[in-house]
Formats: sequence, C-alpha cells, structure tokens
Amino acid sequence: MRLRTVLATATAGLAAATCLTAAGPANAHATSPGRHACSPSVSLDRFSDALDKTTYEGTFVGNFSALAVDRDGSLAALSDRSSLFGLNGTTLAPKKVVPLADESGAALDSEGLVIDRDGTRLISSETEPSIRRYSRDGRILDRLPVPDALKVAPAGRAVSNGTFEGLTLLPGGRTLLASMEYALTGDSADIVRFQTWNRIKGGHFEPGRQYAYRADTGLGVPELQATPDGRLLVLERGFTAGVGNTVRLYLADPRRATDTSGVEKLTGQDGVRLIKKTLLADIVNCPSLGATAKQPQPNPLLDNIEGMAITGYSKGRLKVLLVSDDNQNAVQTTRFYQLRVRI
Repeated sequence: MRLRTVLATATAGLAAATCLTAAGPANAHATSPGRHACSPSVSLDRFSDALDKTTYEGTFVGNFSALAVDRDGSLAALSDRSSLFGLNGTTLAPKKVVPLADESGAALDSEGLVIDRDGTRLISSETEPSIRRYSRDGRILDRLPVPDALKVAPAGRAVSNGTFEGLTLLPGGRTLLASMEYALTGDSADIVRFQTWNRIKGGHFEPGRQYAYRADTGLGVPELQATPDGRLLVLERGFTAGVGNTVRLYLADPRRATDTSGVEKLTGQDGVRLIKKTLLADIVNCPSLGATAKQPQPNPLLDNIEGMAITGYSKGRLKVLLVSDDNQNAVQTTRFYQLRVRI
C-alpha cells in the first residue's frame, strides 16, 4: 500500500476514534482548530487516556516510546519494555502484541520504530545502543552497524540511557536517521548528534552522514519524524521534579547542516553548521481540554510525551499523533494526543 494511502487510512480511523470517550469527557474531545490552538502553527484536536493502566493478553499496555503507521493503516506502538503492540486504527485498542528480544534473548530498552517498505520493523534500543530489523513476528533479521563514538561508555562516548531515541526514514526510503537523546561526553551539553544510514544492496544499511542539533537547555530529544519534504519534526522534552514536564515541537532542516561524522568534539566551533530549527509549539500552551494530571504539571494536559507519528498530510498540513510514556508509574498517564500541524 502506498504511503499516502496508508496515512489516509490511519487518519480516517483516528478521526473516528470517539468510541474511546466511553469513560467520560476527559478521554477525548472533538476538534475546533481556532479554539484549540497551541500556537499559530499547531492545534490540538483531542486526547485520550483510554489505554492508561490497562493490559492486553497479560501484557501491560503502556511504556510507549514510539509510534508508526503500519502498511494496512493500523498503528504500531512500541513499548520500551520489549513489546510491540498493534493498535486498531479506529479505536486505538490493542489487537496484538509481539515480544522482542536481542540475539541472546535478553530484553531491549526499545525506543525508536520504523516500519520499512517491506513491512519489517526497524527498532532501536538504548542499551548498546543498537538498531535491529525484525520480522512481523519478532524474529531478528539484521543488525545495523553503529559508529563507535555513539556507543555507551566505555565502548564509546555516549551516556547510559541517552542514546538512540528517535528513528525515522527520510523521503524516498533510502536513508534512515536516528537521534541521540543527549550529548556525547566531550560535546557541548546541549548539542546532540543525529546519525544516518544509507540503504545498500540487499536492503542492508551502512553508516552515512551525521549532523549536530542544539536542544534547548535542559531538554533532550526523545523522538523525531521526517516530513514529506525532507525536514524533521523534532520533540524536545524534559522533567523537573515538583514542576512537571516541558515538551516542545520543532521543525528542523538538516539539508544544509555540516556532516559531523569526522568531528570528534562538538563545542559550537566555527565551521560546523548545526541543524536549523524553528519552534512550532510549546505544548504547555495547548488548551487542557479537561485533562487531569496525577502529579504537578504546568498544564494538566502534559505528561512524559515520547512517541510521535505523522498520520496524514496535505498541502503543508500534517496530522500528528503523540503518546506519553507512563513508565508503568501510578503518577504518570498513557495519553494519546491528536495534533494538526502547519509547516
């Protein structure tokens, strides 16, 4: 199925997801872009807490770190506890779950998800870090090489729990891009690296160009998605105890950025062009739409937003689905957010 058709199918399903409102008005809301504006570029259609603290076939539904549109128009939701869920495109309800593991059978810290053109799943894990290709039933088919500097110390310069979070295919499907969540040791604290891989013969990937992206002070990069024109939607996120989450959505353009694969330390030096970014919205400015929070938040709508998928697009306007990672924590919520984004 072609990408546009897949996205149209998924978008139609999400637009019809009002059956998730059964638990009450706080679970989902109809849209009015003018009334629900987060910024001049972003509006909030609705949100849903319907999957919060639920189980499916004995597996906890939550810990979501990534979303993707599958080839049949359904949604795939990746848990960072080594599970990949298939969600109904109309109700978001789980319809299957596939367990994941590494080559030795150990659990992953699974964070990034891409569904490739043949239906296989490219999944990143923060542990090493790694990117593996899985079949639909969870068998490992391939493993991508990772540059040494991006590996967790002492093998490399990455900090534990700060490696590959975002994963996306650029338009045309020949270039894969992963975002580090935090800076490498020796790089400036707010500069994170985006690594690419180029598709080669046999469908394998080899490392390609690398780019530098400056995150806002105190924030990391939990997710990114390629737009149809080759730019990137980038989520930046942070948490302050007693205050709550900060989540911002940026439009970024890597096309004129310097290849930093040969630059040992990124310190903001002359001659290195960073990825240019433009703020689309700070989610704190979205209307709360009756949302409630289980811990202090500057806006009760906010939670630990970590996953993102583009579910539709037309003439510079995107439909974007976000999801929060509840960390299986009583004071956090698994929450889906449907946005409209103008780029």
